[in-house]
Amino acid sequence: MKIQQYFLSFAVLLGMFVGAQQKTFCNPINIDYGYTPFEVFSKQGKHRATADPVIVNFKNKLFLFSTNQEGYWYSDDMLDWKFVKRKFLRDNKYIHDLNAPAVWAMKDTLYVYGSTWEQDFPIWKSTNPTKDDWKIAVDTLKVGAWDPAFHYDEDKNKLYLYWGSSNEWPLLGTEVKVKNLQSEGFVKPIIKLKPEDHGWERFGEYNDNVFLQPFVEGAWMTKHNGKYYMQYGAPATEFSGYSDGVYVSKNPLEGFEYQQHNPFSYKPGGFARGAGHGATFEDNYKNWWHISTIFISTKNNFERRLGIWPAGFDKDDVMYTNTAYGDYPTYLPQFAQGKDFSKGLFAGWMLLNYNKPVQVSSTLGGYQPNLAVDEDIKTYWSAKTGGSGEWFQTDLGEVSTINAIQINYADQDVEFMGKTLGKMHQYKIYGSNDGKKWNVIVDKSKNTKDVPHDYVELEKPAQARFLKMENLKMPTGKFALSGFRVFGKGAGVKPKKVEGFVPLRADPKKYGERRSIWMKWQQNQDADGYVIYWGKSPDKLYGSIMVYGKNEYFFTGADRTDSYYFQIEAFNANGLSERTEVVKSE
Repeated sequence: MKIQQYFLSFAVLLGMFVGAQQKTFCNPINIDYGYTPFEVFSKQGKHRATADPVIVNFKNKLFLFSTNQEGYWYSDDMLDWKFVKRKFLRDNKYIHDLNAPAVWAMKDTLYVYGSTWEQDFPIWKSTNPTKDDWKIAVDTLKVGAWDPAFHYDEDKNKLYLYWGSSNEWPLLGTEVKVKNLQSEGFVKPIIKLKPEDHGWERFGEYNDNVFLQPFVEGAWMTKHNGKYYMQYGAPATEFSGYSDGVYVSKNPLEGFEYQQHNPFSYKPGGFARGAGHGATFEDNYKNWWHISTIFISTKNNFERRLGIWPAGFDKDDVMYTNTAYGDYPTYLPQFAQGKDFSKGLFAGWMLLNYNKPVQVSSTLGGYQPNLAVDEDIKTYWSAKTGGSGEWFQTDLGEVSTINAIQINYADQDVEFMGKTLGKMHQYKIYGSNDGKKWNVIVDKSKNTKDVPHDYVELEKPAQARFLKMENLKMPTGKFALSGFRVFGKGAGVKPKKVEGFVPLRADPKKYGERRSIWMKWQQNQDADGYVIYWGKSPDKLYGSIMVYGKNEYFFTGADRTDSYYFQIEAFNANGLSERTEVVKSE
């Protein structure tokens, strides 16, 4: 173990002296997402889709599985993900390949199981999953499970199964015998939603749709300091408020209590929204991360992506995930050592072109150019063709320092279904100070990878006012962008401290809706947006909400009986303001 830590530490030190080594990543993560395999989900256009992710650290490699991808990815550094094509179907009986898969490591073997209510879907195993080298461990898991999660308790040499996806029934749990990978049938209810008390568990985009009960799903178990952390997703995958909560117990199958600080994974604002139905894992440096589902839900409710956020347990064993600036450049594990994960791993590079002027080569119908810079992953600009020579140009307003660029492609008139291999995006990005003389900043003209959310960290920061992206090759469909995002530092002034910040809530001694809190503040003329930090104690403001443009926010995720604490800061292309004092809402 000491030798391993030595080499990991050496790798970090080496990275400090190698200028070309990338230090950051940006959500949504840049993997070659497959296209939906279902025609019924493609009536408004074929598109990429996945969700319900699991990352397991196995033999010091990170293995990523998610819904309907006809394979999986692995990575050494959480940046370069290699795809292994593998269908886990048997006899072509199932429509889904792997839906909300369960993945777990037990001793020297990695195991995989897919969602099913049937009783004849096998459990697969591999000691060498970097290749398509799998065998059936158990031909049939008799209990069957939808949205399954297995947890191997190494201390006890015991295996547990948790499952469920319902707006009526609770999540369930059972022990599975290690020797034969079967349950003896003793099933226990673990948790059920309580939307009457927990505002964030209510159904709807704003937790206000009462026509349907919320869904509990996405079980995941983490053991820490002798405690079992039962994680779950709610209220539904198609909403910005899709989140993960956690119950805690000293027993893996009973006695779970709602963690006061919930939801622990929450991201209702910003470009990439939603942080539900996920999994918590350790990197090779013993730091915690949480991977979860990001929603798009434009072409159908199940159009989704994946995000990875810094996570952990504080000194009081409170589980948290930090999503503040979570879709901005974030430090990779090897460059996050010594940092406080509860404070986030934001690299400090600001978005330089939010709602700034743009020009384009052509526009298809109502997919207007400004939709590529509005910080909304659900909207996008599309050119009339996918041909070489279509271009998109953004004006930063002034010469700025550019550290990184994220290109988020949108799916317009794409032709593919299911997983595709050997496809690629190719493009060039030019920079200019005057819009006349251009220099190449990024050259991907020989790129051979499928990069739907390409993120390029520049080896050396560039200076430019104008950026122009020239399309050279698309895998399929039109040249379309949901977000052309430029990160760095502007040359202007940071916004001043926010004034007049007030959270308004019903009096606890009188009748009123206490699961919702209306926040108002004085508009800051220099701000592009604001980040609100919240929690149930002033030293645990782990929750965050990003708001663009407006000077109010209607927070509908509060727990009815608890007091809350809030703080706010403003941001623009030049940096962050000082935070306000912490304000208590009874």
